[in-house]
Amino acid sequence: LEGYVWLFRGTPLLLQLIFVFYGLPLIGIVFPRFNAALFAFILNYAAYFAEIYRGGFGAVEEGQFEAATVLNMTRWQSLRYVVIPQVLKIVLPSMGNEVINLVKDSSLVYVIGLGDLLRAGEVATARDVTLVPLALVGVVYLVMTLVLTFLQRRVEKSFSYYK
Repeated sequence: LEGYVWLFRGTPLLLQLIFVFYGLPLIGIVFPRFNAALFAFILNYAAYFAEIYRGGFGAVEEGQFEAATVLNMTRWQSLRYVVIPQVLKIVLPSMGNEVINLVKDSSLVYVIGLGDLLRAGEVATARDVTLVPLALVGVVYLVMTLVLTFLQRRVEKSFSYYK
């Protein structure tokens, strides 16, 4: 698992997209454009989420497990009722940031020929010889991240039950 996380966190997502779509067919693994993008994004973001959750579980003190054992909880019960709620509270901000990054990183799919917001902006910019379409694309991304940030804060607030 450490090697997987190291590989996918240590190489750019753009390179991973190119490798999945253009490199894997060299060894007989062919994906349609959308599936290639989806596969690369899943591999990349799973590595980040694995590291986020590893840190979250590491932040929960061993005493929490011991307390659950004293209360005669099974391992599953201690995870479900004691540990995982604490881990979720710890990892929520990082998970929200990664979701926002995912929205912005979706613009990278243009390198394998998939249409996206950025590609549409580039086509309009080339056609109209103005930067206004790209500015509008920026505004759309800002609105999307604003909505996601608002939702992230609402979820985090619902988990701050001790304040």
